[in-house]
Amino acid sequence: MPVGVGDQVTATLTVTPHGADTLAALAVTAPDGSITTPVATSGDGGATWTAPVLYTLAGVWRLTWTVTGTGASVEHQLVSVAPTPGAPAGPGVRVYATTTQLADYLHDAPPLDAARLLADASRMLDARVLAYCRYDVDTAGLPSDPDVAAAIARAVCAQVAWWGEVGDSMGAAGVGYGNVSIGSVSLGRPVTAVTGEDSAARQIAPQVWDELRAPGLYDKLAVGAVGVGW
Repeated sequence: MPVGVGDQVTATLTVTPHGADTLAALAVTAPDGSITTPVATSGDGGATWTAPVLYTLAGVWRLTWTVTGTGASVEHQLVSVAPTPGAPAGPGVRVYATTTQLADYLHDAPPLDAARLLADASRMLDARVLAYCRYDVDTAGLPSDPDVAAAIARAVCAQVAWWGEVGDSMGAAGVGYGNVSIGSVSLGRPVTAVTGEDSAARQIAPQVWDELRAPGLYDKLAVGAVGVGW
């Protein structure tokens, strides 16, 4: 069963051979490098040891069991921990729309990974559209004018909706290969299909431009003010 942030799992170690002098200790290293040492106990004379582990961060955790006495050894285990579903994008990431705004835009329930999609769409538009627009921002870099904020939120939602239409949000559909050999099998594909930029998912949704060029925004949001060729 997948492990996620907030899960408490019982780590288990079986020691073979074991004896009355067998002792086991567990050190848990989190993705940020911090180390905890939960108390390990055995109820069967040292054959099986257990310890509670609470996963508080997404990432790869290392569990290190050190056994002394009979059966002495050091055992390592890596555990991959998933982030909390729908968790915020994290510090330093500007997300211009909420899942509620996305639901309103779609007139439907948003996908379960809506938070990630909105964060991805915000980063994409930040780099490829908003970087070439002019508008007033607050100290967090977010639009300070409510009309501009609403327009950018709709644009981000439009990009997510576009991904839903094309069935791809990562550009994987455009990733191909040149010439690849696997044993005696050779696969070929035109070089023009190698890049993910060929995918529809990597294109700016047409509705994005409509949202950013809506009437009433001309004196608040200058689209392509730096002179981008689109």
